[in-house]
Amino acid sequence: MDAQQQVTGSRVLVVDSDNSWDMILGQAKTQASPVVVHFTAEWCAPSKYMAGFFENLALKYPDILFLLIDVDEVKGVKDKMDVKAMPTFLLMRGTVQVDKIVGANADELQKRVAAFAQIFRQSTEVQV
Repeated sequence: MDAQQQVTGSRVLVVDSDNSWDMILGQAKTQASPVVVHFTAEWCAPSKYMAGFFENLALKYPDILFLLIDVDEVKGVKDKMDVKAMPTFLLMRGTVQVDKIVGANADELQKRVAAFAQIFRQSTEVQV
């Protein structure tokens, strides 16, 4: 499948190819949408632990695009974004990485996503 898919009832999009990644980030850049990416692997217990938390963040911050990438299925994106450990979380403005969290630290992820959302809201209020 060469497109993104969304789990039913989820706000998290699953990126399943390099082309899908490029398309989604292109749209995010055009729409000036902030993006949070969870790099995961099927075999990684800490990533599985963070999956529910990541889903809850997606529900809490509907103005942010949340993406999930399995590094074993989409290796090109993992390499392009220099992801070396799972889980890794990237916070992005369009195609530019603005923050990176490595490891299953739910409190730190929550804190940084909240700050990221606040900065995004402030920047959109200034533009209006």
